[in-house]
Amino acid sequence: MEETKVQEDKVAEKKASTQNTQKTTTRQSKPRTTRTKNSNRTNNSNTTTNNNTSKNTNTNTTSNTTEDKKSNSSNTQQRKRRPTNNKPHKVPLQKGDGWISDLKKAHQINEKIHRDRLNPHYKLNLNTNAKVRITPLGGLGEIGGNMMVMETENSAIIVDVGMSFPDDDMHGVDILIPDFTYIREIKNKIAGIIITHGHEDHIGAMPYLFKEMQFPVYGTSLPLEMIGSKFDEHKMREHRKYFRAIQKRVPIKIGDFEVEWMHITHSIIDSSAIAVKTEAGTIIHTGDFKIDHTPIDGYPTDLHRLAYYGEQGVLLLTSDSTNSHSPGFTKSEKTVGPTFDKIFQSAKGRVIMSTFSSNIHRVSQAIERGLAFNRKICVIGRSMEKNLELAMSLGYVKFPRDQFIDAHEVNKYNDNEVLIITTGSQGESMSALYRMAIHEHRHIKIKPEDQIILSAKAIPGNEASVSGIINHLLKAGAKVAYQDFSDIHVSGHAAQEEQKLMLRLIKPKFFMPVHGEYNHALRHGQTGIDCGVLERNLYIMSDGEQVEVSPKYLKKVRTVKTGKVYIDNQLNNKIADDIIIDRQTMANEGVVMIVAQVNADDRTLSQKPKVSSFGLVPNKLDRAFSKEIEEILNTALKNARPGIFKNSKILEDEIRKVVRKHCVRKYKKYPMIVPTVFVQ
Repeated sequence: MEETKVQEDKVAEKKASTQNTQKTTTRQSKPRTTRTKNSNRTNNSNTTTNNNTSKNTNTNTTSNTTEDKKSNSSNTQQRKRRPTNNKPHKVPLQKGDGWISDLKKAHQINEKIHRDRLNPHYKLNLNTNAKVRITPLGGLGEIGGNMMVMETENSAIIVDVGMSFPDDDMHGVDILIPDFTYIREIKNKIAGIIITHGHEDHIGAMPYLFKEMQFPVYGTSLPLEMIGSKFDEHKMREHRKYFRAIQKRVPIKIGDFEVEWMHITHSIIDSSAIAVKTEAGTIIHTGDFKIDHTPIDGYPTDLHRLAYYGEQGVLLLTSDSTNSHSPGFTKSEKTVGPTFDKIFQSAKGRVIMSTFSSNIHRVSQAIERGLAFNRKICVIGRSMEKNLELAMSLGYVKFPRDQFIDAHEVNKYNDNEVLIITTGSQGESMSALYRMAIHEHRHIKIKPEDQIILSAKAIPGNEASVSGIINHLLKAGAKVAYQDFSDIHVSGHAAQEEQKLMLRLIKPKFFMPVHGEYNHALRHGQTGIDCGVLERNLYIMSDGEQVEVSPKYLKKVRTVKTGKVYIDNQLNNKIADDIIIDRQTMANEGVVMIVAQVNADDRTLSQKPKVSSFGLVPNKLDRAFSKEIEEILNTALKNARPGIFKNSKILEDEIRKVVRKHCVRKYKKYPMIVPTVFVQ
């Protein structure tokens, strides 16, 4: 019995040892393997020694053997799972682990942070009944003529008052301005005019608006001074009293609106985007922009302020669409400088550079290169001279004035000592460069050694004019740098990646692309959708459409009268629509003028009529055509009603009809018929 008890105690100790070995195995592989081998040796020894023990002892021994097998099986599994490449052991996640739920919770919180960051519209006040109406009067579906009205129930502001250029068939028309009919309707609620920058397509119509009605004008220094210069030309200097110079990043109250100007890079100095705070929410209007990180003046786009408003929650973004089809980023203005260096280095004679007169930074770069190569600077062209003088007088650019010469002094210097900066990059027939090319300029004519730089891209519609002036320059023997230099010109408008950056910074609830043709706006709208704008929150507008926007909706409410008014710069006045129609008819169909004396008693011509035609038949057929008209008049007079001869105006209308019918039938033209009839 004692021997049996001792044996049972030993078996119990072995069992406890085996259990401890298994616990240790789950924590450490090597020690666990060593202990298991020792345990196996002990168990085997005990089994041999106690072959003749009692039944209970045999039972315990069998139990120990079973435990050994489990331990060996565990060791085999551990050996299979042991890493062979020293990589960290991956422990499968268990649903019951508390730290897993913490990770999931953190992920959910971060997802909400992302949603709130990308869509800060939740900060808009959905309980407000406030709303704002937006009405573009120009600049949509076209290039230029930008003008927009923002209004509440009690007040309104106008954003820019620009002009555009006429089509080729608008004979005698110099510029186009928006129709101000809607402005007249809401005149009493307009609190002011907001100016984003000084380009003609944003300020060019200001004198014509102020001839009818005047409002406070808010803007930065250069745009206001450029408007003031226009007022001076129109003998309206007294209207400068309406100017209100603003400081960027400083909101000011204008009617029901709080407006802040933010710096934007563009192809003209001192451009701005605006933030318009209303009770309904904040509206961001970018104006024309690009995102130039290395601008000439060192003042990049104020991305921080734009991002600030984006974080606060923006109700509506209206943004420049001009370059929406251009992929990537627009090049920095600084990239033009090295190209100028190469051209100046190789130039043997005069360098003549032409660009937009408002692109002060481009002009500034050319002047810097000219001075570096010891050339005197001659600026030619009224708008070029005026804009450079404004920029220098306000301190935007600084150059020694004694290095500038007048046009009549150019020939006093050697050709390689002169840089001429002039207007005419768009091939305008009255520009200084055009007159130089056809040898009609008083002081300067193009020479074979001249190096011409056309540092401007053709405005849509001006391609033929630009091509024409290039041909004239080449015929004169000059070298012309234009499209063959990729960095001779860079755009002032944002390409797709810059538009995306603007959309991501602002994160608007509603988005309306502006500034450009319909296809530009449509492509910009798609970019907006790609950047998270909901399709239902995108609206592609047209001039005259009025939309109403609130935190809950954006919808069209009405269409207002809009259109174009024709301006003759020689008269500085408007041209009636019917005059334009008459001019187009005369240009396209021709003119027939008839002077006739009629005998009312016998219904005949007293003498042969005088017939003159222009643009209808060749000069050599004038006599034959006059004979045709004479026969037609005789027939018409014989068949006319008796009472028609009592009123010469009625008789003239009858003659106009029969002559036009003849021209349509024989010449397939609808000429303007101008009859003058004297009844005897």
